[in-house]
This record gives sequence, structure tokens and C-alpha cells, in this order.
Amino acid sequence: MRARGVHLEYSFQPDGQHGADVHNPLFELLSAVREHGSIQHAAKALGASYRHVWGQLKHWEAVLGEPLVSWTQGQPARLTPFAQRMVWAEARARARLAPHIEALRVELERVLSEALDGTQQVLTLYASHDLALPLLRERAGAESRLHVELRFAGSVDALRALAEGRCVVAGFHVPRLAGGSKLFETQMKPLLKPGLHKLIACATRRQGLIVARGNPHRIGSVRDLAREGVRFVNRQGGSGTRLLTDQLLQLERIAPESIAGYGDGAEDSHLAVAAAVASGAADAGIGIEAAAQRYGLPFVPLAEEDYFLVCLRDALDQPPVVKLREVLASDTWRRTVQALPGYGGERAGEVLSLTQALPWWKFRVRKRRGTPR
Repeated sequence: MRARGVHLEYSFQPDGQHGADVHNPLFELLSAVREHGSIQHAAKALGASYRHVWGQLKHWEAVLGEPLVSWTQGQPARLTPFAQRMVWAEARARARLAPHIEALRVELERVLSEALDGTQQVLTLYASHDLALPLLRERAGAESRLHVELRFAGSVDALRALAEGRCVVAGFHVPRLAGGSKLFETQMKPLLKPGLHKLIACATRRQGLIVARGNPHRIGSVRDLAREGVRFVNRQGGSGTRLLTDQLLQLERIAPESIAGYGDGAEDSHLAVAAAVASGAADAGIGIEAAAQRYGLPFVPLAEEDYFLVCLRDALDQPPVVKLREVLASDTWRRTVQALPGYGGERAGEVLSLTQALPWWKFRVRKRRGTPR
């Protein structure tokens, strides 16, 4: 195939965009053919004529120098192996870049908003990757005229950004594990101080194993990740999900090096993990249930998590944080998160102390002196 340059562009539209979707007519066309199995049905799904879709396929074949669709008489149209590789490679690249694309879009929206109306308040939020947070940003903008400058980072990196003053609020998650969460304590406790920081409940969510369609390896627990032939896709170091993975392996006394792919290239979002599994590049990864459902993949629950936002105690009464808390405490937000697979929002908006919500601080209780006999 001849080399071809890639050009990116963006536009301003009357309505807002959800998430970090980047539209491309070639991949929308190929995805429609793959999903519907014929050019005629693909054309109908795209709202275009058969002639238009046929012409576009021929156009892109000429541009790329490779055939994209093959079929025989009486058989449904199929993407060529080349086209299939293109679709999955683009899907994985899109999933990997989603947090960065979202950050760029948010920054551009902020620039436009400031140019049009300088009265909108801005709140910088560094947070562990989560599918609910872009929805929170949208709700805050629509309901409270609060622009949330959302930047995704690992949980530990987000807490470090708060400690260094690079954000007002940080987002991180902690699992509810019967065997404890020592690794989370080791990594996060030094960055959180009782009395100095306050937590704001945001959501609960379910983490587990995202496995290939049909689960051919019959993966049902983290122990199965060490089976011969199972390929694992990991999350990046410093992420809460990587800490969860390591914690679960420790509890099961599984050596990380016994898992194929554990130390290879890591993904930096739940959607990227799900895309890697869906594309066949891996057989399993650990991520949230909503990401598994986004790609139509089986999900094996492993742990319930609390997703918290945290800020300095003195920041709780600052107008942007007050607005954020009001959005979180609303019935609209609870309905929003409960519509996501594996999510809940029963305590959203509540302000909590570190010692109340996290199991890492245990203070000795002074014993009362007994009455002398």
C-alpha cells in the first residue's frame, strides 16, 4: 500500500459532542458494511444510496491501493483481511487517544466559551479514567454554567497533581476488597491528609475481567490469567486499575511474570483495554463493566469500587466546587450514572472525611481506666 498522510480537523457546531468521537467517512463506511453484511443494507443504515456507497468504496480503494470489500454471488459482502485490520487498528487507536481527544475538545470549548462569555466559572479536575466523568462535565456545563477542565491521569498521578497545586479537585477510586487494599494504602495514603483533605462521593462502579467474545479460554477469575495460551492486556503503572490488578494477584499469590502480556505494552484507559480484547490482540484485561459492554464483550465481576473526588477542605466552599457538589447531589446525576452498566450513585454529592470513607487510618482508642477495686 502506498503511504498516505493523515489530516485531522475540527469544527464548531450548534450542538455539543458527547465523548471523544472522531468521525471519518471511510471507517464509518467499512463498519457499516461489516455490521450489515451487504452494500445495500449498509447504504440504508448510513442514509445513502447504493450507488453512493459503491462509488465511495471504489474511491477509497483507489486512494489506498488495496481492495476493501469482497463477495461472491449469493454470499454477503465481506471486508477484505486488509480492511478488517484497518477497522480494528483504527478502533484501538481511537480508544487509546480518547482521553487526549476529550481533553483537547474541552480546552477548545473553554477557549470559545471565554471568548463568548467571560462569566462562566472554571474548575480544573485531574482524575482517573472513567466513563461517567465526561457526563458530569456536560451536566455541570448545562445546569450550572460550570466549565470542568477534565484531564485524565492515573489515580496516583491525579492525587499528585492535587498535592502540587495543578488542580482544585482530583478523582481516584478505591476497591472494596475483603482482603484489604494494602497497595492502594501504600501509594495513596502519603498524598492524603486527614483534616486537610475532604472527599466528595461521586459514584460506585464495578471492575472485572473483560474477556474475548464467547470466552473461549473460559476465564472466570484472575487465577485463569496464568493459564498457558491466555494473553493479557495490562493498564499503565500508577493507574488505580493497575493497583487493583496487582492487589488481586497478591491476594491469590500469583506471580505477575506467569501471566503472558503482563509486562508488555500497557493501555491507559478502560476503553483501550476493551478495544484490545475486542480486536483479538488480547484474550483478557481488567476494566470497568461499562467498557466491556461498549464493545459487546463478556464481563466477569471482581470488585466493587468507590470513585471519589477530593479537594482541600478550604476549597469546599469555593463557588466552582459548590456548583460541582450541587450537580453531584442532584437526582439528574444519580439517574445518569445508574444508566451506565455497573455504576451506582446512591451517595453522590456527600462530603466525607478520609477517616470515615477510607480504611487506611486506624486510630487507637484510649481505654477508660477501670474503677479501683
